[in-house]
Amino acid sequence: MASLRVRVAGVELENPLMNASGLYGSKPELLLRVAEAGAGALVTKTFTYMPLPGYPTPIAVPVECGLINAVGLRNTGIDGLRNLLDRLKGVGKPVVVSIAAASIREAEVLAAVAEEHGAALIEVNASCPHSPVHGGSPARHLRLLGAVVEAAASTTTIPVGVKLGVMDNLVDVAAEMLERGARFLTLINTVKAMKIDVYTRRPVLGHGVGGLSGKAIHPVAVAAVYMVYRELRPCIIGVGGVEDWRDAVELMLAGASAVQVGTATIKGLHVFREIVDGIRGYLEKEGYRSVEEIIGAALA
Repeated sequence: MASLRVRVAGVELENPLMNASGLYGSKPELLLRVAEAGAGALVTKTFTYMPLPGYPTPIAVPVECGLINAVGLRNTGIDGLRNLLDRLKGVGKPVVVSIAAASIREAEVLAAVAEEHGAALIEVNASCPHSPVHGGSPARHLRLLGAVVEAAASTTTIPVGVKLGVMDNLVDVAAEMLERGARFLTLINTVKAMKIDVYTRRPVLGHGVGGLSGKAIHPVAVAAVYMVYRELRPCIIGVGGVEDWRDAVELMLAGASAVQVGTATIKGLHVFREIVDGIRGYLEKEGYRSVEEIIGAALA
């Protein structure tokens, strides 16, 4: 039987699947369900130093090509992070803590708390397209991001990575984040989007602008992973529009070592087991002994 074990920045996963940070990551009982469904790792919701109330409702709207959401990084802050991790101890799966920091000090504290309470990896969320933490000019944001990644990486002994979204200079930014201490990259985040009600003539979401997820952004994610892996050969977690095993395999062929599943989980957590079984079937049919053999194979 083909092995599905992979390593992300040195951390071993029993299979390459995990949930995306925006779904099922706010409560321990939800993440335990993700673990039971067959994911190889668990990703928390993005936590900030202070609690954030989030944006007004509606916070999500389905569209033909996926889902647009504007939650606003609603979370319970650093105390909520401690509680979540403490209740996940003994789960038997690596836990990836997603953080967003508005200063070096916040990054240091969040990273230290994550490691102290059992996180295996830290994912710095740098790219939510409607985040209250990621405001300001692009240049200012990138300067702060580099400092935040460096602060988190220097504070902890566990691997720190960064989640990047779509941008023209993605390869250059990815290279800088790796130089600042990131040991993996998560590519990509949701894509800025909006829906307007033609009868009220007003935006549907309470915040107006949100982020598009789902099948429509999958080819964008594949291209991002491919281009970054081709130029830099980093450890990558691919995410964006993964609905079945073919989508997951495509991201891995482009260079991803692991894959996050987001919007597809709304239809049911059974998607994890279906994708795992599909990947194994593909490997065995194609004559691979390990899933690691297909990572970046599209560039061979």
